Amino acid sequence: MVRSKGNIESRGIAPAWLPAFNRAVVNRFARLYAGKIPPYSVLHHIGRKSGKPFSNPVLAHYDAGSVFIPLPYGTKSDWVRNVLAADGGAATYRRTTLTFRNPRVLDAAEAEALPRRVRRYTRLVHVLVADVVEGT
Repeated sequence: MVRSKGNIESRGIAPAWLPAFNRAVVNRFARLYAGKIPPYSVLHHIGRKSGKPFSNPVLAHYDAGSVFIPLPYGTKSDWVRNVLAADGGAATYRRTTLTFRNPRVLDAAEAEALPRRVRRYTRLVHVLVADVVEGT
């Protein structure tokens, strides 16, 4: 698997206004079930400039010691840049918080090695892949 770290850039497939709407409206409701009901997780990361902790609800898949997060808003989202800058973060999934390291962004050209259910996302968007740290 080719490992890319921050050198793949995309705007994503979502309209420009959608991230702001989701941040203001949808995320409030998503936080009620994210991290409890699959495939939703809560991603925990530290701001690369502010140093403040942040949490974002995301769609995530876990398989073979890795976490896979589709990037419909592209690679320029603040949380993506924060996770790449910090070389990892944590995710709450099924009420358990897992630490992950070595995040990288993959595109369709690098998707062959991904699990089948994750590969389908790469037809439309990039995928953030990271290694789950054992014992967390």
